[in-house]
Amino acid sequence: MSDTVVRLDNVVKTYSMGESEVHALAGVSFEIQQGEFLSIMGPSGSGKSTCMNMIGCLDRPTSGIVEINGRETAKMNEKELAVLRNQTVGFVFQQYHLISSMNVLENVMLPLKYARVEHSERVERAKQALEAVGLADRLKHRPHELSGGQKQRVAIARAMITQPKILLADEPTGALDSTTGKQVMELFARINKEQGTTIIIVTHDPGIGASTERCIRILDGKIQDSQ
Repeated sequence: MSDTVVRLDNVVKTYSMGESEVHALAGVSFEIQQGEFLSIMGPSGSGKSTCMNMIGCLDRPTSGIVEINGRETAKMNEKELAVLRNQTVGFVFQQYHLISSMNVLENVMLPLKYARVEHSERVERAKQALEAVGLADRLKHRPHELSGGQKQRVAIARAMITQPKILLADEPTGALDSTTGKQVMELFARINKEQGTTIIIVTHDPGIGASTERCIRILDGKIQDSQ
């Protein structure tokens, strides 16, 4: 069995903007292996967010092939894509997307509720995930009682709760100061090393790109470098 968890082959994505067309991706090809810790880096408008949407099964290509965990996403229906997103890919975003009316434990448990996991198991797994990110003492806190770095750690714990093969992080340090951002990147590196999770950081920041083991650089919808 192949260890390739992400494969893009000559992927084109075109959006219609009124009477004109925008080519967000113009024939992008790369592979990502299980257990890699890498970044997809480029300036605003480069196509990196569109790449992220392809990997996260949030969008489909205009042409070309996108395979996640050995399955071609264009051949999957919406229900199959939803299951893949829930079970195979974990998402971490710049703005955390925590639910303010829920405490930390409840926020982290949420993906398991959608996966129909028993309540007692949800609680236990959420506690373990929060302990892993250093927040075992914040279970009952609401998001507004946390610092930015703590909120991002909650978001990471929530993303990891389903034990995904792939963790996809979109500008995860963008709203953080440099010291806290470095701590979050160290946490990603530890998760990658200890759990073998494939971690993909989407970023415009060369410093973040340099801190991952591999960096795929994209510009104007084309791969510039993938070393």
